[in-house]
Amino acid sequence: MSIETPCIAVCLIDPQTSLCFGCGRTLPEIARWHRLDRDERLTIMAALPARMAEAGLEPPEPRPAPAR
Repeated sequence: MSIETPCIAVCLIDPQTSLCFGCGRTLPEIARWHRLDRDERLTIMAALPARMAEAGLEPPEPRPAPAR
């Protein structure tokens, strides 16, 4: 079973906002992510773009997939 996640493997916490630079979640959200039900995860994920914009954080550009 796959769990929805906004994680893009850029796991750095901004010391001013306490938000992850990669996904915009807080450490407590990241820590309990696997225990949240699907609706809770989707609600948080829907709020992340506005949360990051309000904090002045730009999500990093996704890395291209490695060549096969």
